[in-house]
Amino acid sequence: MTVSPLFSTRLLPLAALALAAGALAACGFRPLMLWPLTLAGTAVLVGLVARAPGPWRAVLAGWLWGVGHFCLGDNWIATAFTYQANMPAWLGWIAVFLLSLYLALFPALAAGAAWFARARGAALVAAFAAAWIVSEWLRGWLFTGFPWNPLGVAALGGFDRAGLAQLLPWLGTYALSGLVALLGGAWWLAWEGRAARMRAGLLLALPAGLMLVPQVGGPAPAGHLRLTLVQPGVRQELIDDPANFETQFATTARLTMAPPASAPAPGPRLVLWPESGVPDYLRDGYPAWFYERSTFAGSPVLARRRIGAVIGRGSMLLTGAVDLDMAGEQGAGNRVVGARNVVTALDESGAIRAGYAKAHLVPYGEYLPMRALLTPLGLSRLVPGSIDFLPGPGPRTLDLGPWGRAGIQVCYEIVFSGEVADRAHRPDYIFNPSNDGWFGAWGPPQHLAQARLRAIEEGLPVLRSTTNGISAVIDADGRVRAALPRPVAGRIDGLVPPAHAPTLFAKAGNALPLGWAALLAIAALLALRERRR
Repeated sequence: MTVSPLFSTRLLPLAALALAAGALAACGFRPLMLWPLTLAGTAVLVGLVARAPGPWRAVLAGWLWGVGHFCLGDNWIATAFTYQANMPAWLGWIAVFLLSLYLALFPALAAGAAWFARARGAALVAAFAAAWIVSEWLRGWLFTGFPWNPLGVAALGGFDRAGLAQLLPWLGTYALSGLVALLGGAWWLAWEGRAARMRAGLLLALPAGLMLVPQVGGPAPAGHLRLTLVQPGVRQELIDDPANFETQFATTARLTMAPPASAPAPGPRLVLWPESGVPDYLRDGYPAWFYERSTFAGSPVLARRRIGAVIGRGSMLLTGAVDLDMAGEQGAGNRVVGARNVVTALDESGAIRAGYAKAHLVPYGEYLPMRALLTPLGLSRLVPGSIDFLPGPGPRTLDLGPWGRAGIQVCYEIVFSGEVADRAHRPDYIFNPSNDGWFGAWGPPQHLAQARLRAIEEGLPVLRSTTNGISAVIDADGRVRAALPRPVAGRIDGLVPPAHAPTLFAKAGNALPLGWAALLAIAALLALRERRR
């Protein structure tokens, strides 16, 4: 019996190296923020591609690297299963592993494409970076996309500085990831050329210096619109318990109505509540039994009026809620056919002024793909209830008059680079309500980091209200001006930071990073032609 060279015993140490290097690269993400390990892990992958005797060996190296990378970086997904009563908690780790097997196809694609360039040295690094940009872009939209933790997020600095991510307005997130891949490739070049000490030292020092770049420019003006951002501190296991709804509302109301630490500025106030911020159905027109779990006598009108009284005069509330899609004979509307994860704007009278429905839904979380096929297999237990959430139309700007033009991105919608703002009607800020209580210790800081990337590349402040952290006010330079940690209840009072003029990325979208990928590919081709002369 012969053994395929692809899976020979000689390959096992290289496979272990690829897995370990991928996991090492994930250590640059939150909460660890060990960015030198991201560069080192990426350097190892470039080296494995350079030494691969054939394309399938390079693809395998990239895939194994990806498995290690995503198993560690996305480990927070396993925590979600501890709150899913219909599924055993241990299944969460299997879910992380299976998802990683799929996500690893994208680093494998980048590794294989770089090998096919038949380049060496700096040309190989440029080809790898170009392929990485394209592969991350594909990961962001293929099969609805899962662009969580792009490689470039390792270049983001602490709360008070953006680090190398300051280049996002001119690069976009996927090209920033390509730049990090270039820097990791520089470390591989340093290792390969270590005999030339001066050149190797420069290749080691330059990436490190770039990752530590200080913040350019001083703090932006404070802004003019008052805000009150509420984090009710609701424990995840209680958030859907009807017996706890009134307590949740009382906590949120108390935090909203509490006087600020300093005298408020005159003018309108924007109040922000998180996803799952209101347990009531706020819209009229549903059959009476749908309002029975309401916190106010089963009446949506009274529920809205009570909320209006809580926010007070001169205030506009943006809150997460759930709407229903109804159907029935002759328009009776007595049968639920779907739900919408929405943000509802309520004024001081309790009137609904505007609304937004989440567009990027979580497969196997908010809806079950191919439900008719998967339900007989018992996989309907992955999603709560027997109906699916339905997607909204995409980014929309809500014109709230004195309370500004609000862009809305619910929960993990904020991680989709280039898809968070209506480019035809640019908002003044992006509101990102979320419920991060599902996602353990690693998920919330990673989510916050990716919201900061959106702020920088779009030139827009991002306001995050979450059920139990991390809530934050992020300015248009990606700096966190105020934050509430997990898992406390609290409130942030302040002013909405001003937006910048539209950035190059805000105008061009993901055509910009793909353009950078094309330039890197051309550079690799020119370097290869020069080498062959």
